[in-house]
Amino acid sequence: MKILKNAVAGTLESSDLFIQIEPDEKELTLEIDSVVANQYMDAIRTAVLDTLKEFDVSTGKIFIKDKGALDCVIRARMETALKRGGVE
Repeated sequence: MKILKNAVAGTLESSDLFIQIEPDEKELTLEIDSVVANQYMDAIRTAVLDTLKEFDVSTGKIFIKDKGALDCVIRARMETALKRGGVE
């Protein structure tokens, strides 16, 4: 599956994250900026990649600004962004 259009989800409030997705026909690009990157970057990346796998998305551009969101919030925001992006 692939992302069909640009979409966003989330906020820049504390304990939340902002996700922007864009279509890309060739590759999957993941860019994460997090205030807790030193401690939790692996967990954030895993939550994002697991959600992409659930939706069978293998291409697109994903930009994330994290302000300390919990795993369940990361997955919920990813799911919202992907549904708004019209995953095919």
